[in-house]
Amino acid sequence: MTSRVLYLFGSAAPPLHDFAAVVEAAQDRGFTVCVGLTPTAAEWLSPQIAELEKQTGYPVRSQYKKPGTADVWPKADVIAFAPATANSLNSWALCLTHTFVVGVVAEGIGKGIPMVAMPCVNAAYAAHPQLPRSIETLRGAGVQVLYGDGGFVPNAPGQGRPSEYPWELVLDAAEHAAGART
Repeated sequence: MTSRVLYLFGSAAPPLHDFAAVVEAAQDRGFTVCVGLTPTAAEWLSPQIAELEKQTGYPVRSQYKKPGTADVWPKADVIAFAPATANSLNSWALCLTHTFVVGVVAEGIGKGIPMVAMPCVNAAYAAHPQLPRSIETLRGAGVQVLYGDGGFVPNAPGQGRPSEYPWELVLDAAEHAAGART
């Protein structure tokens, strides 16, 4: 069986610190994993970047490549964006492609790449009127957003439980989406 390619993208939210374990879990499910991070997420994980690259066999990317440069990643069968902050979700829904990962997922809608996103926002961000609009926009574009019942449920500000972030839901959804495409 040919390995399926998962682009695992993350923004700067506390569950990001579990990325190495999530990569391993995805690989155990038969995925070839390529890691993409927002610039702040890359800064947070900077001590782990070399290990993530060794673990995946691909460079961790947080910047756009230069035009005309060959892509070093294989084509994605599925993209999982988790944790996805309010900033990343709103940027994605509004097609504000100022970061590499948001640019890839925004373009991924037009390319028809199956995508899964799971927010990581506190209740104060969740109360902002733009966030539900952005989630609805992404869902309307075919992105499976794991938010609310059966997905991520926001906590009060400062009361997060990053160790309880439901990574298995992201990987289950990515596996299902990749299987549906093949």
